Amino acid sequence: MTRFQSGVIAEANADALFITLNIACSSEARANLRRVLAEIPATELKFRQQYPDADMHITVAIGSDYWDLLSPDQRPAQLTAFPALSNGDIKMPHTPVDLLLHIRSERHDLNYEASVLLTEKLGDDVTLADEVHGFRYLDSRDLTGFVDGTENPEGEHRAEVALVGDEDPAFSGGSYIHLQRYEHDLNAWNQITVKQQEDILGRTKEDNREYASADKAAFAHTRRASLKDSEGRSIEILRHSMPYGNLRQKGLMFASYCRSPEPYTKILQSMVLGDSSGHHDHLMNFTTAVTGQAFFAPSPQWLENLA
Repeated sequence: MTRFQSGVIAEANADALFITLNIACSSEARANLRRVLAEIPATELKFRQQYPDADMHITVAIGSDYWDLLSPDQRPAQLTAFPALSNGDIKMPHTPVDLLLHIRSERHDLNYEASVLLTEKLGDDVTLADEVHGFRYLDSRDLTGFVDGTENPEGEHRAEVALVGDEDPAFSGGSYIHLQRYEHDLNAWNQITVKQQEDILGRTKEDNREYASADKAAFAHTRRASLKDSEGRSIEILRHSMPYGNLRQKGLMFASYCRSPEPYTKILQSMVLGDSSGHHDHLMNFTTAVTGQAFFAPSPQWLENLA
């Protein structure tokens, strides 16, 4: 039976840490990384057994640019670099890193404990690229005030969307991840009216009702980010995004999990480059993508075999 990292399809938690790391360029560092990665499934299990009510998940994923150094003989079939895009002032940069630890549960203290445990095991072989604390905001809203993740797949369909299947047997149970940190300009956002905000999202703010298709502007986020394939089926991703913020910075950690990198690439192109008339997603006028990374989260068996 194919196993998968539990955090790939588990329902949302109240708290998360997004930690990105770079690995030292030495055979010793890679050997230690292999040992630590192989132990992560057991580490997660230990936390889940000791704190069953916390619903702990530790997802580890390997960066697209680093993969061949760790596993030169075996690579996920569709693993490619983050699709950097730009359109005028809107830019989606490619900022590669080697490793992602996406640690989430109902308790920030346990997420912190897991992050310390794992990074101490990695020791001086890694350098910290970014550490972002994501949290559930009100009733699962983004800091713009709108409910986030409404279109996420539900139930068993989450696995169908997020997990690689028989199309790539060596990496069955894995998942392609795109991660971006967005910084919101909430001062500018809050200077426009609620109706203008709703038109930009294509959804009402207070009660989270999506506009009828005929009422959506071409630049509405729900139009630009909701696509159909050639057979009329929805192009889907599983979002594990969370707001983050302090008194200096506020934004969204956007995380897409999918069985292929193609769906998110198409969605990003629609948002940034727009339709045939050039209508881009106007939500992008109020937020800036600071990072852009592509990873693959392999199955627990693949991780354990690294040892």
